[in-house]
Amino acid sequence: QVQLVESGGGLVQAGGSLRLSCAASGGTFSRAGMAWFRQTPEVEREFVAAISWFGGTTQLADSVKRRFTISRDNAKKTLYLQMNSLQPEDTAVYYCAAGTVPGPSMSRGAYAYWGQETQVTVSS
Repeated sequence: QVQLVESGGGLVQAGGSLRLSCAASGGTFSRAGMAWFRQTPEVEREFVAAISWFGGTTQLADSVKRRFTISRDNAKKTLYLQMNSLQPEDTAVYYCAAGTVPGPSMSRGAYAYWGQETQVTVSS
């Protein structure tokens, strides 16, 4: 069983930056592909970014490419999402997720464990 706790959300002006963190405990973090998803009242949970267990392969949604970076530190059992040039449309609750296979995936079904969420609000 893997427990995930997100942090780093908050309120930022358009053009600003935030870094989300996801601390993991239990399970085999270093062998799991991990990801970030986000959700709004209008849009169901959508893929944002994913990373392989060793960090060598990443995937990003087209809407966040060149602005967001996903990374991980297996020694610290922590997943990160660096978000730059934030826009109001990035406002959402963000979730980290851990899979049961080593590779990254854009599919929600590939992830068995989910964090509790962290709110990101971008003002215009």
